[in-house]
Amino acid sequence: MYLEQVKTILGEVLNLGPAANALTADSPLLGSLPELDSMAVVSLIGALEEHFGIAIDKAAVLQLPDV
Repeated sequence: MYLEQVKTILGEVLNLGPAANALTADSPLLGSLPELDSMAVVSLIGALEEHFGIAIDKAAVLQLPDV
């Protein structure tokens, strides 16, 4: 249920087109999608927060590993 919504958001934010349909729950994102650069991460977080009505801890995002 949420996977399809997240795939749609990823596709829209990253302009993945039909490639978004190939994403699965196990698809690696960071380091695997060239479209997912640091600015795209910020946009993606904002889109997820808005869509799902959640708040993502920005400090936790800053601890993501560099790839």
